[in-house]
Amino acid sequence: MTVSRREALALSAGAVAVLAFGSAGPAFAKNDSDDLIKAFTGGKTPTKGKVRLDLPDIAENGNTVPLAFSVESPMTDASHVTDVLIVADGNPRAGVATFHFSPRSGVAEAATRIRLAETQNVIAVAKMNDGSLFMDTRQVKVTIGGCGG
Repeated sequence: MTVSRREALALSAGAVAVLAFGSAGPAFAKNDSDDLIKAFTGGKTPTKGKVRLDLPDIAENGNTVPLAFSVESPMTDASHVTDVLIVADGNPRAGVATFHFSPRSGVAEAATRIRLAETQNVIAVAKMNDGSLFMDTRQVKVTIGGCGG
């Protein structure tokens, strides 16, 4: 399998993450946070809850902002998280990462570092195996530019 310079595969806590570092593909067009979420959810509106985003309120350096998330789920065959989409609505390209889970993951959580171009909302949307959708949003104030600063 070939991974492009702008994409990376990462294994974390039994999850597979596809990081989209500014990928030029059609799924990551400029100013596309709403489109990405709509495509991920099939147009359905996610419910607030079950997802917990952990980000700093203020990021002194937008080049390396710690992000962690967890989703409340028993992670059994009958009830588990299948995917989590992370978007940053102020970045030139909103798509940050998509994490894929299975019951064998044991937990639906991951941690990484992301780049934020400016003060903005970071949104996590979780898809469950029954099709239900949950989300959390956190605003991060960036004091030094990340993507372009």
